[in-house]
Amino acid sequence: MIRMLLADDHPVVRAGLRALFSSEDDILVLAEAATAERAVELCAEHEFDIVLMDLQFGSSGAEGSMQGADATRQIRAVAGAPRVLVLTNYDTDADILGAVEAGASGYLLKDAPPTELIAAVRLAAAGESAISPAIEMLMQSRADAVGSPLTLREAEVLGLVAEGQSNRDIGKALFLSEATVKSHLVHIFTKLGVSSRTAAVAAAQASGLIRSRS
Repeated sequence: MIRMLLADDHPVVRAGLRALFSSEDDILVLAEAATAERAVELCAEHEFDIVLMDLQFGSSGAEGSMQGADATRQIRAVAGAPRVLVLTNYDTDADILGAVEAGASGYLLKDAPPTELIAAVRLAAAGESAISPAIEMLMQSRADAVGSPLTLREAEVLGLVAEGQSNRDIGKALFLSEATVKSHLVHIFTKLGVSSRTAAVAAAQASGLIRSRS
């Protein structure tokens, strides 16, 4: 039996997922978490085989609140930790790479077919990679279109540039020197074929490398 924790801040989403898995004889939803912090707490208190994890908690990803990638990293840092399968609306390279580097065993979008989601849960619980075919194709097409993709750190730097932060602020947020931040920006400009911060942000958002700001 695959013991599951559902971690998503939307009650309707959790209810839909619970209903979906209730029809599967080998999957049991043991608990739900409405926050990333609660997901980490529950994993410390109970034994799960897999956590189905959203990436962004809170209607606007409020500053100071834990998000899915951070929770994944904390959960996976413990010996005997459950596998984490990310289920999210976000498909940027920064989100995907961030989740995988945090220790996620798989990554699917919320519009994935139910059969694909159920199959991914079984794969992840068995210790196998469960990256959605759609995500794999998306990342490959971006790599082909843009050339050399941004590293996770470069995507983080550019994401903060998109928020209007200065090199000094970015350095403080990521624990980097200003010189290192400038070096990352040079590499970003080269990879994207641009010569300014504004152009880099626009190119990265258009290519799906970082999230567009509404």
